[in-house]
Amino acid sequence: MKKNELIRNFCIIAHIDHGKSTLADRLLVTTGAISLREFREQLLDDMDLERERGITIKSSAVRLSYQSKDGPEYILNLIDTPGHVDFSYEVSKALTACEGALLLVDAAQGVEAQTVANLYQALNHELKIIPIINKIDLTNAQIELTAQQISDILEIDERDIIRASAKEGVGIRDILERIIRDVPHPQGSPEDPLQALIFDSVFNTYKGVIVYIRVFSGCIEAGMNIEMMAIKQTYTVQEVGIFRPKPQTINRLEAGEVGYLTCNLRDARHISIGDTITNIHKPCAVPLTGYREVNPMVFCGIYPSNAKDFAALKEAITKLALNDSSFIFEIESSPSLGYGFRCGFQGLLHMEIIQERLEREYDLNLVLTTPSVKYVVTKKRGETLEVDNPSLFPPPQEIEYISEPFVKATLMVPQDCVGPLMELSIARRGIYKSTEYLGENRARMFFEFPLSEIIVDFYDKLKSSTRGYGSMEYAFLEYRKTDVVKMDILINGQPCDALSSLLHKEKAEYKGRQLLIKLKELIPRQLFEVVIQAAIGNRILARERVPPLSKHVTGKCYGGDITRKRKLWEKQRMGKKRMKKFGKVDIPQEAFLAVLKL
Repeated sequence: MKKNELIRNFCIIAHIDHGKSTLADRLLVTTGAISLREFREQLLDDMDLERERGITIKSSAVRLSYQSKDGPEYILNLIDTPGHVDFSYEVSKALTACEGALLLVDAAQGVEAQTVANLYQALNHELKIIPIINKIDLTNAQIELTAQQISDILEIDERDIIRASAKEGVGIRDILERIIRDVPHPQGSPEDPLQALIFDSVFNTYKGVIVYIRVFSGCIEAGMNIEMMAIKQTYTVQEVGIFRPKPQTINRLEAGEVGYLTCNLRDARHISIGDTITNIHKPCAVPLTGYREVNPMVFCGIYPSNAKDFAALKEAITKLALNDSSFIFEIESSPSLGYGFRCGFQGLLHMEIIQERLEREYDLNLVLTTPSVKYVVTKKRGETLEVDNPSLFPPPQEIEYISEPFVKATLMVPQDCVGPLMELSIARRGIYKSTEYLGENRARMFFEFPLSEIIVDFYDKLKSSTRGYGSMEYAFLEYRKTDVVKMDILINGQPCDALSSLLHKEKAEYKGRQLLIKLKELIPRQLFEVVIQAAIGNRILARERVPPLSKHVTGKCYGGDITRKRKLWEKQRMGKKRMKKFGKVDIPQEAFLAVLKL
C-alpha cells in the first residue's frame, strides 16, 4: 500500500458553539496525540481570546496517528475551523487543503444558518461530508428532529448520521473509522514536480515566517531551493515539519501531507496565502487555483491614543495581518487623531478581535473610529469613487448618486419567532424574499439587507428576539442606489472627523439625537461650556450642551458693595469665554465606542 493511501485530510465545520473544539480535543486524546496529563480543554485554541470567549478564531492543523480495525496505521491530518460568519475565510482556506469534512450539528440547537453556509462551501470544494449529531447526552437534545433536518439537507438516510457526544467520548471511534472508510486518500505522487499550497502562516521571532502548507504533488525537504509562484520569489528551505500538535521537525513532506516550512523569511509582506510553492530545478507546469480574493465588509480607522506609538502600531498591524489574511490596512491621517490606519474587516466581531489582539499582544492603547461599509459614489462628471471613510465623502453638489452594498441573508429561527423577525428585518430596510419550514419548529427566512443595517447590532437583536435560538449567515449580493448622507459631530463648532458617519437619510436625525444624548453623558465636564451638535452640511439636526463646572468666585466676599461681586462675575464670564475659544476637549474612548452601539 502506498504512503498516500494511508493519509486522510479532513476538517471540522459547524455553527459557532456546536462543539468543534471539544471534538478536536477528544480526537487528540483518543488517537494518543496528547496524554491525559497534557490535556486541557480547547487545546488547539492557543490564543487567550479563543479560550475566554469559547470560540475558534484561527484554523489549527494537527497530525494524528490511528490504528484502524482492519490493521494498518493511518495518518489523519485535522484542520479545526472557526464557526462564526466573520471568520468564514478561515473555513474556506481549510476546505481547500482537505478531501473530507465532519459536519457537526448540536442535538439541542439543530441545523443553524452557518451550518448550512459551511456545508455548501464544502460541497463546492467537492469534499466528502460525514454528518455527526453532537451533544446527544444533553437532557434537551432533539436527536430525531436534528437527524431529520440533516437528512433533508444532505438527502441521505438518517442511519448514515453518526450520533456522538464529544464531551463524554461517545461515538469517537465510529467517527475515526468513518473518516478512514469514506474520506478519499489524497492523489499525487512524490516523484511528480513539487506543488504545495500555502494555506496559512504565522510569525515567529526566532524562525521568521512559519508557512503552513499542503503538499499536492512532489516532496519538499530542508536545503531545497523553492519558488513562490505568485510573487516570483525564491528561497532556500531551512526546516520542514509537522504538528503533533506541537511543531516537530521531520526529514521531508511528501504528496498528500500537511505540515510547515521555514525559509528565513523575515518580512511579513513577502508571503501570499493561496500561493503555490514549487521546486526551482523541477517546477510544476501550472500553479494551484489558490483562494478567492477577500473583500472586507466593514471598515474603520485604528489610531494610537499616544501619537508616539504610531511606529509600534505599524509593526503590530503588519505582523497581525500575516496571521490573518482577511484583515487589510493602509495608512491614513486625521486632523483630530493624527496618523493611523484605515482597516478592513469581515464583520464587527472580527474588528473587535483585532482590536483586543493589538491591545493585549502588543500592549497598545487604541482609538477606533465609527465602523462603516464601502459606498460607491458616482459624480456628476461620470467619475466613480469608492468611499469607506466619511472624510473622503465628496460635497453633495458634486454627487449624481450613491450605491451601497446589499447582502443576501439567511435567518434560521423558531417558527413562533417569524413575526417578530419580520418586523425587525423590515425596520432595518430588509427586503423579504421567502420562507422555508424545516420540520415542526424551524423556519429558514431569506432576506436582502443593506450591509450597513446589519453589521453592528442586528445579530444581538436577532438572538434577543428568538430567545437565543436564531442564527444568521450572509454573503455579498450587489451594489444598489441609495440615499446616504454624511453626518458630522461638532464639538464647540469644530467637526470631530473621528465621530463622523455615513448613514441613510431617513435615520440620520434619530441617530444624531441618540448619539448626542450618549456623548453628553460621556464627555467630561470642563471649566467652560461644551456644545455638541449633529449636522448634515450646514443643517443642524440636534444640539446638546455639557454645562461647565461652577466655581463660587464670590465665596470670599464678606459684605461690601455689590459692584465688587459684579466685577468678579464679569471676570469669570470673560475667562470662560476665552477658555471656550482656546480650550481643548478630550474625548474619551468610550465616546467613540458609543457610536458603535448606535
